[in-house]
Amino acid sequence: MYEEQFDKAIALIRGVIKRFVDLGYKIKGFDAYTTSNVLKGSGLSSSAAFEVLIGTIINGLFANNEVSPVEIAKFGQYAENVYYNKPSGLMDQMASSVGSVVAIDFDSTENPVVNKVEFDLQKHGHALCIIDSGADHADLTNEYAAIPADMKAIAQCLGKEYLRQVDEKEFYDNIQDIRRKVNDDRAVLRAIHFFNDNRRAQEEVEALKNNDFELFRALVKESGHSSYMYLQNVFSVNIPKNQAVSLTLALCDKILGDKGAYRVHGGGFAGTVQAFVPLDMLNEFKNRIEAVLGEGMCHVLSIRPVGGYELK
Repeated sequence: MYEEQFDKAIALIRGVIKRFVDLGYKIKGFDAYTTSNVLKGSGLSSSAAFEVLIGTIINGLFANNEVSPVEIAKFGQYAENVYYNKPSGLMDQMASSVGSVVAIDFDSTENPVVNKVEFDLQKHGHALCIIDSGADHADLTNEYAAIPADMKAIAQCLGKEYLRQVDEKEFYDNIQDIRRKVNDDRAVLRAIHFFNDNRRAQEEVEALKNNDFELFRALVKESGHSSYMYLQNVFSVNIPKNQAVSLTLALCDKILGDKGAYRVHGGGFAGTVQAFVPLDMLNEFKNRIEAVLGEGMCHVLSIRPVGGYELK
């Protein structure tokens, strides 16, 4: 393995190409020029977007577009885990590759169940804002790796590999013994977040399918509060004075009040916050956020109906 290429774009390219080669495709040399307005190191999944871009290019040039968006997402995760040396999951790659609003069941990471959810945010009078807190999350790999490690430690206490295999009642019935075994209350709190948020994610999907945006908005805020209190991925305990995401969340709370919704975005610890903002207060919201964080730090986005795509 090319350890000197960890954290470099060439590592992601090598990893994606390796998966195409493993499937028997013959990859030849090519020149590509790329541009991007995805903020690097901000929690906006810039590496996943790049992996999907490379996979889409190779799929078109050398694979007759035979490889599905789901497989390209898995190629990206492989590249990031093995060649880039970052222990990412599959969600960011899947969202980039498939596009639209998607619900994903990762019971099988080899064959995840991906369902698109048709939803028009503007029809419900809201815009999606991604706010750059100004803190780079690129050097927080250990913080991200600790989250799945903590949850696996809890699962192992109950004889399972993953928390999704653990019965929630059994977890609570044995919580005192689990605390003693793991000697890590943060891991226990993160497990509590997992059980609650796994359920919330399904409720959010149903709310969108039923066009119940008020319920969806409430669930987003609940999830965000749980991330802050239980998952604890809003700031790094190693640098407690740097709480840019915490400050951004506080600004959202102050400006939005009981309107809209907001939560930490992506893996957390630094990077970005997502906010669902009523259209009638979008300009005010953007101006007040940028008055504190700086001009150009609040991005009003739209959700693409497609993921990786080759323009003919």
